[in-house]
Amino acid sequence: MTAITGGSTTRTVDRALALLGEVCAEDSISLSECARRAQLPASTALRLLRTLEGSGFVTRDVEGNFRAGSRLIQLGALALGRQSLVRIAEPALHRLVAATGESAYLSIAGPGDTAIYIAMVEGTHAVRHTSWVGRSFPTANLAVGQALAGLVPEAGYVAERDRLEPDVTAIVAPILRPGGVAAALSLLGPTYRIDDATLHKYGRVIADEARSLNRQLGSPRTEAATGQETGT
Repeated sequence: MTAITGGSTTRTVDRALALLGEVCAEDSISLSECARRAQLPASTALRLLRTLEGSGFVTRDVEGNFRAGSRLIQLGALALGRQSLVRIAEPALHRLVAATGESAYLSIAGPGDTAIYIAMVEGTHAVRHTSWVGRSFPTANLAVGQALAGLVPEAGYVAERDRLEPDVTAIVAPILRPGGVAAALSLLGPTYRIDDATLHKYGRVIADEARSLNRQLGSPRTEAATGQETGT
């Protein structure tokens, strides 16, 4: 067995990090372009990228290009949890839980048609939604996807029943920044506890909190783009 020196190990790590940086700099990137930017032979780049892919740090799309992987997104979410957006939104999350008893989440758009929860405050009911912080999930046909796309009705929130998880209702409002949607506030609770009247009551509460955050982030608008009303 050949021993690996400390210098060789450091060089390998440096090369892998360089490749990872190039992948993160683009929505997707080809092997040849990634190798060129990192100034590595294509064979070396492919070997290191395959290692990163096996660990979930990168992934490949249908065209064979490389993208940021779920593991990297999860680690990024944990880091984001200590940054300004979460600090600004945390008081609103606590107020939502105090007003409703349901679990409150903050999410951001991930790569492709995904979102990732970056912060939460757990509800106070005995039966409650537990932490999904760091978890990424597809947003197709979900209220959070519509909110992150800015597609909400004039009421300022969207809601869905039993879409991502059975027997769970989600009520979501977008948080706006100048130029677009920064994140989304969500309330998640068991469907049996959230009838139509309660849903709309909670929707008004979460929309008000989102509008307050819009102002803190300097958004000139208090509403997101109006879209179709989501069925509940």
